[in-house]
Amino acid sequence: MSEANKARLRRFYDEVFNKGNLAVMDEMAVANFVDHNPSPGQLPGLEGVKQMFAAMRTALPDMRVTVEDMVAEGDKVAAHVTLRATHGGEFMGIAPTGRGITARIADIVRFADGKAVERWGVEDMSDLLQALGVSSPPQ
Repeated sequence: MSEANKARLRRFYDEVFNKGNLAVMDEMAVANFVDHNPSPGQLPGLEGVKQMFAAMRTALPDMRVTVEDMVAEGDKVAAHVTLRATHGGEFMGIAPTGRGITARIADIVRFADGKAVERWGVEDMSDLLQALGVSSPPQ
């Protein structure tokens, strides 16, 4: 089961992040999916996750993730991924800057009956915030 769930999460990263295929989310996650660390303003459930990814795709149209590491035990998969993109569209009210960004993400996803049901995640968005001009690099 662990290897099958790892393959499911890899497919999610490839289809949703790399290809922008949001439709695949309906077959990969339950409608009442719980994101324990939602983005600001993110609606609950799978629809909220889909809306968040649609907004990200608009803001970061060339978004790509690389899976750096992935481990699984029981019904959970933990992954460390690196997101790279160009800020090419409005993001949180900030006009496109054309700057490249890198973000590091750690996810733990729980699966049941072949579908994602919960996610706990941490994102290091310091590079993104600097590219948007919202924060300064550490001194």
